[in-house]
Amino acid sequence: MERHNHYSLLARNTFGIDARAEAFVEYGTVEELRQLLSGKEALPLPFLHIGAGSNLLFVSDFEGTVFHSAIKGIDVVGETEDSVCLRVGAGELWDDFVSVCVRRGWHGVENLSLIPGEVGAAAVQNIGAYGVEAKDVIGKVHAVEIRTGRRKVFLNRDCRYSYRQSIFKGEQKGKYAVTHVDFTLQKAGAFRLDYGNLRDELRKYPEVNLENVRRAVIAIREAKLPDPKVTGNAGSFFMNPVVPADVYGRLRQEYPDMPCYPADGGCVKLPAAWLIDRCGWKGKTVGRAGVHDRQALVLVNRGGASGRDIVRLSEEICRSVQEKFGIGLRPEVNFIGG
Repeated sequence: MERHNHYSLLARNTFGIDARAEAFVEYGTVEELRQLLSGKEALPLPFLHIGAGSNLLFVSDFEGTVFHSAIKGIDVVGETEDSVCLRVGAGELWDDFVSVCVRRGWHGVENLSLIPGEVGAAAVQNIGAYGVEAKDVIGKVHAVEIRTGRRKVFLNRDCRYSYRQSIFKGEQKGKYAVTHVDFTLQKAGAFRLDYGNLRDELRKYPEVNLENVRRAVIAIREAKLPDPKVTGNAGSFFMNPVVPADVYGRLRQEYPDMPCYPADGGCVKLPAAWLIDRCGWKGKTVGRAGVHDRQALVLVNRGGASGRDIVRLSEEICRSVQEKFGIGLRPEVNFIGG
C-alpha cells in the first residue's frame, strides 16, 4: 500500500493535466482496500477512484483522496469445451489483458485492442470499438462498497450496460470500487469485421485470425490516434450521438454523405467525428488546447493546457455541432472538479 499527500496527478492522467490531490492511495489487495475504508486510515473526503486516467479530465485540483487499484492477476476460474471464464484484477492494463487472450486463442476482445486504461475502468465505462463492447464478454463485476467496505458481486444484467454506460456511471456512481471482473471468452468464434475500415485493413494480411485482427485494429488506431505519451489526450472525447431514424432521414436530405450505424430501438448512431469535422474543427487550436489533425473526435493538450482550456474548447465544439445539425454532443470523458 502506498500513501502520499499533496500528490501530483500529472502522471496519473493521459491528458497531461498538472492537477494535485490532497491525498493519493494505491492498494494491492481487496483487504487493503477494505482496511482503508474501515476508518483505520484518516483520509480526507471526498473519495475518487481512478484507473489509468485515460478517460478523465481534471478541471481543478482534487480536494480529497484519490484511490488507485494495483490488484493484478488473470486467472482461469471456469472452463468448458467451448469457453473459458477468467477473473481479472481491476488494476491490469486492458491491452495487456487483450494480448494474453489473443495469444491463448480466446475470442471476444480482439476488436478492443490498444484501448487505453485498466480492466476495472473498462467495466465501469463499457468500453467499445469496431462493433464490440466490454458488456458482450463480462459475466460478473466484483466490487467493494465505499461506504461500508462490504463486498458485492454484480451480474452482467445488474450492471445495466448500454452504450458507454453502466450502473457505476449512473445511480451507483462513486459508491463502489471495482476489484475484479469476470469475462467469458470463446475458444472459437466468428470475427466481427464490418465496423469502420477493419475489413479493408485486414486485406493486407494473409489470413483472418485472432493475431491478425489484433494487428489490424492496432494499425488503424495508431494511424489516427495520438500517443498520449507524446501528446496529451483521452482518446475519444465525445460519444457518438444516437438519434431517431426519421431525424437522420431529414439530415441525410441535406447531407447525403452523412454516415450512420444501426442502434437499438429504431435509432441510428452518427459518428461524432464526422459532425465535428464538417464544422471545421479538425486540426484547429484554441490557446493551448486543440483538435487532433487526423481524428476530430480527439481533443489534445498542445502543451501546458489546463483542464478548463480543454473544457472551453469542448463547449465551443458542442455549440458548433448544435447550431449546424441540431444535435447535442455528450462528453465520453469524465470531468473532475470545476
